[in-house]
Order: sequence, then C-alpha cells, then structure tokens
Amino acid sequence: MSEPVERNLGLEMVRVTETAAMGAARWLGRGDKEAADQAAVDGMRLHLATLDIDGLVVIGEGEKDDAPMLFNGERVGSGNGLVVDVAVDPVDGTTLTAAGIPGAIAVIALSEGRGSMYAPGSLVYMDKIAVGPEAAGVIELEAPIEHNLRQVAKAKRKDVNDLRVLILDRPRNQGYIDGVRQAGARISLIGDGDVAGAIATAQDETAADILLGIGGSPEAVIAAAALRCMGGEIQCKLWPRDDGERQEAVDTGLDLDQVMTTTDLVRSDNVFFAATGVTGGEYLRAVEFRRDDHVVTQSVIMRSKTGSIRYMTATHNLARLSEISAQTLD
Repeated sequence: MSEPVERNLGLEMVRVTETAAMGAARWLGRGDKEAADQAAVDGMRLHLATLDIDGLVVIGEGEKDDAPMLFNGERVGSGNGLVVDVAVDPVDGTTLTAAGIPGAIAVIALSEGRGSMYAPGSLVYMDKIAVGPEAAGVIELEAPIEHNLRQVAKAKRKDVNDLRVLILDRPRNQGYIDGVRQAGARISLIGDGDVAGAIATAQDETAADILLGIGGSPEAVIAAAALRCMGGEIQCKLWPRDDGERQEAVDTGLDLDQVMTTTDLVRSDNVFFAATGVTGGEYLRAVEFRRDDHVVTQSVIMRSKTGSIRYMTATHNLARLSEISAQTLD
C-alpha cells in the first residue's frame, strides 16, 4: 500500500504573499512606506486565517503594543493542523516600494514544531554571510573577507575578480565594502531587502555569489528558512548597535560571540517558504496591473523536506474576487 501524499502548505501560503504583494504594489513610488506595509499586512493576515495550521508568529511586525496585527506572539491559522512557528515580512523592502525601486518582496515561512525558529528579541541586527549550495560548507563568518571570497570562488570555479558580492548599502557596512574592493571582487550595493539578496545567492538564474554585511535579525531567520529549502548556508552573529544593547544582551544571557548557523536559526527539517515579487528585480517580477481589473504576480514556493522549488505566475481577476468576497459576506 502506498504512503499518503502529504499536503504542501507552500501551495496555500502563496495566496498569503500574493495578496500582500498586490496590496503593497498599489503604493509603488508614492513615498509612503508605512501605507505600503499596512496594505501588505492587511492582505497577509486575511489569508493567514484560512490556513489549516496552529501557527505562532515568532518573526512579525514587532511587539503587540506597536503592531496590532501580525505581532510577535500572535496565534494565526485555524488552530488545527500542523503546529508551526511562523515568520512573516509583509514587505521586505518597504523603502524600495515607497521609492518605486526594484527588490521588494512579500514573504512568509513556516517551520514545523513550536520553538523551531530562532526569535532574536530586541537585538534587531546581525552580522551575516550567506551563500548558495555550491559554496555551502566553505564559509566562515569570522574569517577575513578575502579568505571567504577565495573559498567561494574556488567552490564555484570562478576567479575572485568575477565574484559578485551583495552588501546592504549602510555606513555600518563600509568595512565590508572596503574589504571586498581590496580583494578585487565586484559589488552590488542593495538599498534594502536582504532576504531577497540572501536567496539570490542560491539561484542559478542570478549572478550573485555571496551576501555579506550587517542587516536585520528577523531577515536573517527568514533567509535561513529559504536557504534550508535551497541547500544554501547562512552564518550570523548578533550585532548590538550600542552599549545599551550590549548590556541588555548580557543581562538576558545572550552570547554575542556565538556564530549561528542555518540550523541554529531554523531547526526543523520541515520548512515551507513562499515569496511574491512586489517591485520586481533579479529575483521575482513586479506586480503588474493590467486592464479590466487583471493583476499578474510571480511567486516562488519551497519546501525543505522534499527540496521542491516552484515558480508560479498567476493572473488574478479582481472583479471576480470582489464578487466572491461580497457573496461570502452575505
């Protein structure tokens, strides 16, 4: 007798990111990142409620007092089904969306089991290095920049000069920028959205080889979920911004010297990931608003247990969706 086919929650999760992306894309280039984020949150939460999961948000929009929806600790889903930790970023790249710049995506990740995702708490930044499958196992966060570049170049059978390094364009990353330039590699500075940047290192279709630098802690966990599905690797370390955060880490027992790996950030072997493009870029296409209330989205859906990675282009008829919603309310 054959084994039953397991549900792939990713195929249901993509509705969550599609709705978030379409909501945020309405605010493309309008200079209001808060409105773009709120539209994405509203859409994401609407469809999260339909998922047959017992979900707990561990990476969300912040603490409950500051985030009335999708806050850390919020329960989501039907309350039945698979017990999962949930990480969401309704718009990874709100600044990009507000400015109309490519690179923003809507993201959700689920990890089976309570406590299966690392919750960074109040320390919002991490020092990171991320690579795709070819270079997994050869990087060391605390090694010199040139050493890591040579290791990645060797693994990918490239010259260091031909590597393309993604670095978040922030003053705190100037040391990385200088180090990469001295080593002779090429750099693409990204204005925001280092989840998409980390994922890009694991895609055959992109020319990104490695992500380096200090970025958001929540984004590191979400990127780890995707890289678990893709066979890539991320290493990171908490990065306190000042003496106050450093003391807070000591007081709460956090080890600022610990180098966390992909499996430290996401411990489950059963991880689901979905993302939909908002503003477009090298990873996923932008939301396209066409005539007669038709909208086109492009998404990626992944699962670590099976190693499946699906790309989906969908056409949405908003007029029909509105009719269905109205009938449901009646």
